Amino acid sequence: MSFKNRVFGCVIVKSINSNYNADFSNQPRTLPDGTVYATDKALKYTIRNYWDKMYPNEKVFYFTRYDENGNPKTLDGLFLHHFGAFPTKIIIKGTGKKAKEHEITDKPKLKENLLECLDIRCFGATYAGHSNVSIHGAVQINHGINIWKENNIFSEQIKSPVATEEGDNMTTIGRSAKLQEGHYIHHFSVNPVNSDFKLTNGDIDKLKDAMSKGVTYYDSTSKAGTDNEILFWVQLKENSKKVLPNFNSLITKEEVSKTSGKITFDFSRVAKLLEKYAADLDKVEIYYQSENTNVTNIPSMAKTFDLN
Repeated sequence: MSFKNRVFGCVIVKSINSNYNADFSNQPRTLPDGTVYATDKALKYTIRNYWDKMYPNEKVFYFTRYDENGNPKTLDGLFLHHFGAFPTKIIIKGTGKKAKEHEITDKPKLKENLLECLDIRCFGATYAGHSNVSIHGAVQINHGINIWKENNIFSEQIKSPVATEEGDNMTTIGRSAKLQEGHYIHHFSVNPVNSDFKLTNGDIDKLKDAMSKGVTYYDSTSKAGTDNEILFWVQLKENSKKVLPNFNSLITKEEVSKTSGKITFDFSRVAKLLEKYAADLDKVEIYYQSENTNVTNIPSMAKTFDLN
């Protein structure tokens, strides 16, 4: 059954002594004013990784795969990995005795193949390989902005047990950069009208599952200490034409505090907004870690769930 409702929401990611999204110098990314941020790609990667591991029957296209030599596959290599061969069709060029058959890529079928992949159904794709296909996704995710009051980045030296070259007398020393504490908020929206295909209710369930658990599930040395903190989901009624503002403007540094080591998010500004549009709301859900997270002034129409 196709999903027809528009959705607005946010994902909040906690990062303690960790590096949620490093730049190419391995530093936490910062805006010109020093505020730490993460790209939308950082969250999408954890979502794709979660889908790939937890839903093995789903195809996840934009995810690194390796060939028999241990090298990452190309874009066309990923297509062949999932579908075995490129779809083709025969066309006739010329007339009479000069007519000849030519085999060309069947672009509608190629697009149909790509839409078998869950991440492309959600996020869309620009496929510029064997053929060119563009697909607009229904799910849009914004950059995540750190809304904690501080942006304290520190680095530490790391000693490797190996030398850089044979015969060196010293082992290698490197550096690792991390953020002392951060709470990144990613605004997102789901707009089925933006797509020429339909997400199913099952797709939406898997999206919510990965959005609420994918960051915690993905565990690496640099991201240890980075976890899902909150998923806030506001689903409008099918016929609603309302457009809600970016939640980054409603949940800011002023709405975040800490008491006895427990982080608190004040949703009073969000609640006031949703009361204004109550007639347009189909459902409001909030998922958070109750053990170390406290959410106050939760909208009255919201249902709460524990991330664990």
